[in-house]
Amino acid sequence: MNKNTLVVGFMLFAVFFGAGNLIFPPKLGFDSGVDFWISIGGFVLTGVGLPLVATIVAAYYEGGYKKALENISPIISLLLLSAIYLTIGPFFAIPRTAATAYDIALTPFLEQASPTSLLLFTVGYFAITLWVSLNPSKMVDRIGAILTPALLIAIIALVIRAIMLFSGTDTTKAQTLDAPFFTGFIEGYQTMDALAAFAFSVLVINGIKAKAQANSSLVKQTTLAALIAAVSLAVIYISIGWIGYKIPLSTDTVVDVTTKGQHLGTFILNTTANQAFGELGRSLLGLIVTLACLTTAIGLVVSTSAYFNSIFPKIPYKAYAVLFTLIGFGLANQGLNAVISKSVPVLLVLYPISMTALLVLLVNLVIPLPKLAQRLPIILVTVIAIASVAKIEFITQLPLSAYSMEWLPFAIIATVLGYIFGKVKK
Repeated sequence: MNKNTLVVGFMLFAVFFGAGNLIFPPKLGFDSGVDFWISIGGFVLTGVGLPLVATIVAAYYEGGYKKALENISPIISLLLLSAIYLTIGPFFAIPRTAATAYDIALTPFLEQASPTSLLLFTVGYFAITLWVSLNPSKMVDRIGAILTPALLIAIIALVIRAIMLFSGTDTTKAQTLDAPFFTGFIEGYQTMDALAAFAFSVLVINGIKAKAQANSSLVKQTTLAALIAAVSLAVIYISIGWIGYKIPLSTDTVVDVTTKGQHLGTFILNTTANQAFGELGRSLLGLIVTLACLTTAIGLVVSTSAYFNSIFPKIPYKAYAVLFTLIGFGLANQGLNAVISKSVPVLLVLYPISMTALLVLLVNLVIPLPKLAQRLPIILVTVIAIASVAKIEFITQLPLSAYSMEWLPFAIIATVLGYIFGKVKK
């Protein structure tokens, strides 16, 4: 493995490694108790495996998922990608960055978090976001290039210190999960990285092309980079999940955190940082996370605005930037838990559709599929996923519905039937 491959691998890691994702593994680790290793396995599968497989598949299609989905159906491409951009943009990911930064950087130093303090914080946060987004420059990319290693070093230091603190802790916890693997699997949706792979695949592939060796194929370089990024992400997620698994928290403490409206994941990270490095260490972690969240928010406003400007060019880019920043600002002021809880139903619709699209495009590389075999499963899974979130009685009785996987048999059956009927029609 050469230097270029490592550079490309860590570039891909930086694309998917976001500060906003750090809060989910610790909470999952604490909630899963004795089922930690099973649940974190499910989390890694969707939080790491899916986005990186999606990146590899994108390397096979010229123009990335936008062109690949347009070849299936221009309407499917427009609707799915628009929904993805709005999800990883103003409606969920952007407000989550602000709420996460507030919870980690400011809440620990307040006697009582309040809507007023959150409002003041987000006013400054989104004012900077909008100011930079209206005049995007390479400055943000350069700052991000510094912050990602800084955040990574801070997390590694925190994990090493946590191992020293908690390695002897008794992990016998009363709580268990009914379906630990699928709980972790669904929790992995929260990273939104598989959706990001659909949105940013062209940028990622172009970056890989720019740094890849001339005598090496794009697919090979992408695969090697994906393996490096996958291992790195998995190690980070498992490590901070282990902190939540090991940290000794009383029931009263957990109830108090919940009562105050603070996310348990941010509380675990803050508590561990304080025990590991004191107030200075916790403050430094809060600063790094806040800056990393800020650069992520700016990048998302810029990319989402640019996408919709390319689709509907009559509306200027700056109008989109203002609109999406204002939406993010409004939603962030509902608090982190509210942003997360409201994102879950949307992700339970979008992830099955995206995974079905990925499955179809993956199969198409091996067995060329007729258009019907590509369209039918995506359309059918869309109906099933929406009906499932709406809790329609028929859907709740389907196999795998208890695990939010009732869409999978429909995706497989629709692909097979679409292939058969497509061939017969041809």
